[in-house]
Amino acid sequence: QVQLVESGGGLVQPGGSLRLSCAASGSIFTVNAMGWYRQAPGKQRDLVALATSGGSTNYADSVKGRFTVSRDNAKNTVHLQMNSLKPEDTAVYYCYADVMISSFVRRANNWGQGTQVTVSS
Repeated sequence: QVQLVESGGGLVQPGGSLRLSCAASGSIFTVNAMGWYRQAPGKQRDLVALATSGGSTNYADSVKGRFTVSRDNAKNTVHLQMNSLKPEDTAVYYCYADVMISSFVRRANNWGQGTQVTVSS
């Protein structure tokens, strides 16, 4: 079992900032990638930002230049610094992890419970 626990969501005014954090625990040998997806009401869950174990990052076009994803590999944590927030960033944000539970067994789809981010004046 792999558990992902998120923190840091909330209500913020347009132009403000929030920082999300996620800690992975359980049967983890190594973490291949960790990051964040989001889902707005009535829409599909989409990638926001992803960081691989090799140090590369991938961002949705809509958040490039505003959001920064970072990982602490030693602690199996991932953070999302969100700046210049817009009302269209309002969504439930889900932590995601792709892990190895042994040297040869991969468990790709691990999700947190979600944390609400609301951007509104």
